[in-house]
Amino acid sequence: MKKKRPVLQDVADRVGITKMTVSRYLRNPEQVSVALRDKIAVALDELGYIPNRAPDMLSNATSRAIGVLLPSLTNQVFADVLRGIEAVTDEANYQTLVAHFGYNPQKEELQLRSLLGWNIDGVILTERTHTPGTLRMLEVAGIPVIEMMDSVTPCLDMAVGFDNVEAARQMTRAILSKGHRHTVYLGARLDERTLQKQQGYEIAMCEAGLTPRSVMMEEASSFSAGGDLLREAQRLYPETDSLFCTNDDLAVGAMFECQRQGLQVPTQMAIAGFHGHDISQVVTPQLATVLTPRDRMGREAAALLLARIAGESSDNKLRDVGFEISEGGSI
Repeated sequence: MKKKRPVLQDVADRVGITKMTVSRYLRNPEQVSVALRDKIAVALDELGYIPNRAPDMLSNATSRAIGVLLPSLTNQVFADVLRGIEAVTDEANYQTLVAHFGYNPQKEELQLRSLLGWNIDGVILTERTHTPGTLRMLEVAGIPVIEMMDSVTPCLDMAVGFDNVEAARQMTRAILSKGHRHTVYLGARLDERTLQKQQGYEIAMCEAGLTPRSVMMEEASSFSAGGDLLREAQRLYPETDSLFCTNDDLAVGAMFECQRQGLQVPTQMAIAGFHGHDISQVVTPQLATVLTPRDRMGREAAALLLARIAGESSDNKLRDVGFEISEGGSI
């Protein structure tokens, strides 16, 4: 049976004060004397009081909450980004309301509508492609917007990210510099950044006078998908001697498949990934990958958003956090 939640009056009665004093403590403890703070805190703990922020958030000019829309909750890239965001919002005493949309623009629109219903002060988006409905809502809401993961594509308001095309171009050039000539690009999900990386790969291949070849799948990436895509590349292009993968999951999966086939990495098959997940540093040989500062990206995006919410202006609307090429031992 669902129990009755304690309300402000229950806390006030426990301490012997007015409900208004408890409310003032919850909004800003500094407005209440030190002695009373301790008593209220003990009463809140003993009663198991759960604040209901919805009325405040819907009625106040500012909610002290921001929205974050993530395409995936299982992808380590976005887990790292969210950790960086919350490191800044927690310190600033801001709530972070997270919604997941699974790389689906229509679902992003639905989730944004829900977040805006909580009167959020700003929003962080992780894609650049939005439905007309999403764009209209953002325009009507009139709140600061930051788009992440890309520092090149024109943004709605502000952006924090890096150049995916150039990162992929440089990684492909690193593979080719080792003498490999039949490099195949492996991609999954076919989202915007996967296609940007494919573009960078193709630029590097064409610059070297080589034919670009890609093997792609619409499904989400995984270790097993990396093995599947490697086998498909071998079937379509038997001369394949190297792989550039859209992320480390595919790359590590391809490495495992090479082990099953008895292929030596990198002498018989060179492999590179993207993002520099922890697993890329512990596999043998160490995976070549593009290192992206995801935690820093989240921190800078949150700091920029909170500054704009506070009324500060910024001339630098496109903030590039850069990337590094780590050649590891797999190419």
